[in-house]
Amino acid sequence: MSDLNAICVFCGSSLGKGDTFRDAASELGALLARQNRTLVYGGAHVGTMGALADACLRAQGRVIGVMPQRLVDREVAHPGLTELFVVDTMHTRKAKMADLADAFIALPGGFGTYDELFEILTWAQIGMHQKPIGLLNIGGFYTPLLVFLQVSVDAGFVQPRHLSMLQVADSPLELLEKLEIVRDASPVPGKWTVATDA
Repeated sequence: MSDLNAICVFCGSSLGKGDTFRDAASELGALLARQNRTLVYGGAHVGTMGALADACLRAQGRVIGVMPQRLVDREVAHPGLTELFVVDTMHTRKAKMADLADAFIALPGGFGTYDELFEILTWAQIGMHQKPIGLLNIGGFYTPLLVFLQVSVDAGFVQPRHLSMLQVADSPLELLEKLEIVRDASPVPGKWTVATDA
């Protein structure tokens, strides 16, 4: 059995245009269930979050949601989850999701998804965790971001070893396989390990 038993997925409260992003979320949710992995996510029934959770549940998977009371009060919470943690703030939400997860995947999404992705990358960079992090680059959605991140490396603001913490694939199966591989690799040294780091 894999040590990556619980996968935290960051994704959107919107579906995006067309069916591509919804279908990718559904594919990932079903795959997690088939591989007997627990899905940890933001707890909503809307957008790609809802598609992800619905697919995992349909495939008899275990789904844990984490949502601030404020959003629960707006009736955004998914009613059929295996477990729902209701927390006080968005900050607490992200910390709880991180505690529950063995690895992280970001799907295409908006500001909230980017916030979650970059915070969990920053936590890894400064040594707060050593859990694998993946980016599902559906339809090249994140390609411009990856180009920008390389610009940040070239400009000396991000160390190459820290960018390498982000695993990228365009299919859920390939991305999960990459996360399994890096889980067994040597941990990346933290940002402050070398005094000259940016």
